[in-house]
Amino acid sequence: MWNKKRTTVSSMVALTLVGGMLAGCSDNGNNGGSAGNAGNGGNTSTNNGGSSETASNKEVTIKILHNWNGSGAGDVDMTPIANAIKEKTGVTVKFDYTKGSEVEKVNTIFATQDLPDVYTGPAWGGELDGIIKAANEDQLVDISDKLDKYPNLAKEIAKENVPPALYDKAIGAFGDKKYMLYQNQPASEKDANDWLYGFYVRKDIAGKIGIDPQSVHTKDDLYNFLKKIKDANLQENGMPVFPLGGFSNGWAVGIGNTMFYGSDYIDKGDGTLEHTFMSKQYEDYTLYYRKLISEGLLDPETFTQTDPIAKEKINQGRIAVLAAHYPAILDASKDYVKAHPGTDFVPVGPLERAGAEENRPVDLGIQGNNVTVITKKNKNVDASLKLLDFLASDEGFKLVHYGVEGVHYDMVDGKPVAKKDFFDKFNADATGKAKKNEGFGIGFESMTGLDRTNTLGGDIWADQERIAAMDNARKILRPNGISVISAYAPGDVLAKSPEYESLKPSMDQIGDVWKQAVFAKSDEAALKIINDLRNQMKKTGYEDAMKYTNENLKGKEVVTLQMPN
Repeated sequence: MWNKKRTTVSSMVALTLVGGMLAGCSDNGNNGGSAGNAGNGGNTSTNNGGSSETASNKEVTIKILHNWNGSGAGDVDMTPIANAIKEKTGVTVKFDYTKGSEVEKVNTIFATQDLPDVYTGPAWGGELDGIIKAANEDQLVDISDKLDKYPNLAKEIAKENVPPALYDKAIGAFGDKKYMLYQNQPASEKDANDWLYGFYVRKDIAGKIGIDPQSVHTKDDLYNFLKKIKDANLQENGMPVFPLGGFSNGWAVGIGNTMFYGSDYIDKGDGTLEHTFMSKQYEDYTLYYRKLISEGLLDPETFTQTDPIAKEKINQGRIAVLAAHYPAILDASKDYVKAHPGTDFVPVGPLERAGAEENRPVDLGIQGNNVTVITKKNKNVDASLKLLDFLASDEGFKLVHYGVEGVHYDMVDGKPVAKKDFFDKFNADATGKAKKNEGFGIGFESMTGLDRTNTLGGDIWADQERIAAMDNARKILRPNGISVISAYAPGDVLAKSPEYESLKPSMDQIGDVWKQAVFAKSDEAALKIINDLRNQMKKTGYEDAMKYTNENLKGKEVVTLQMPN
């Protein structure tokens, strides 16, 4: 799931570049606990599918849409983990996977009624809007009168276990009715996962140009760093090395926006907020990237390339600096580094953050990532709930994340320990298919309730070199630690404004307009492109929507600083 856990600093600004992410989450440490009894409590009673009574129930097949671009199965139809789930719940799961736009997919299935039994997909941006729309159109099953039978599900959507803005917008937005389940919110502070978004440079290239990556802090430092790489005229197999690159569709080269503004909405100076797109800081951010493009410092194909092409460039050694989260970079560069020792990517910075004090912990919107719903097409609602409740139990969580006990892992001194043969097999397979063929990473993780990875035993499949690299990057990029955001995201309030329906089509264009602007022939042309959309937003209700937002945020803590996570 990692490679599509896309997040953003500016959900409206850089949706296309970085993906979307709801700002604001809660630190639900009250749900943590020791191994075996953490998070949602590990209730595996008769009702949640862990008993022989459940196993004797009629077997059913449930079609689940995993609406996460890039997800997919291995080469095995029924994996060992899927078989174990079937034994526990009587449910055979058939996954369908999204290969294109998640937003387009969610809107299409409800418009055409080509519906799965169960849907699980991103809990942010347009995907969530599509689910909320479906709920309002009575296309989803109201599970409120069934939650007393499924305690693990009830716990995962309890108000204290959901980021406040998301609860107000989606989970608790329908009065007594409940349509959505929420996945992977950290069960405790210990379970908060920092993906270490940032800029990373190949160590050998930093050495060639003679600049210590940790000496790069400001916008000018980063520009000069990239320019010096460009001026070195580096080549790999006769092809030029790009100073800066990203993954598919521009993910996530735009994260440099954190040097220009703190979050999606900024204080105008009078205590009221405006969308960052309307600000001078946004213009500066855009012109900075236009400069990178125009001077050949940023790979111009970044915004149109596919993931395989992006990874091919990395494996050809043609990208000097990558912007993304660290696990993605480690995985994508694994083969090249193995063949070319000393070429591993190391952190750049830490870079300045707009408006943040130097000693401030990094503000992260660590939160869950999926909403799961049952559609009205589903003829086996109780079986579906039984499946989901089992997956959300401690037993189900461990099965999905660690595998079958005795087969994939053993319990040693109360902790799961990976079997060496599987550990070696998984780490030797750069394709990830070996892991998928056992049932890992094929979609079940998106329905396991509160995230208890660390409280239940940690990531037993991570290799030691990877852990060491992550720890080293964390020391560099998080010298003052992290702070989990629990404030309100203005964008969620704006989405409730009466003008939102008319405004949304304009705001949805921000990402595309930004890309047009950075490729403009001149700064003036770039600013004109931005201003044209600003005027369109004003004509479609922006100012009244912001007035509504500011009035409804009075007295509330608001997200003004956020790093991608």
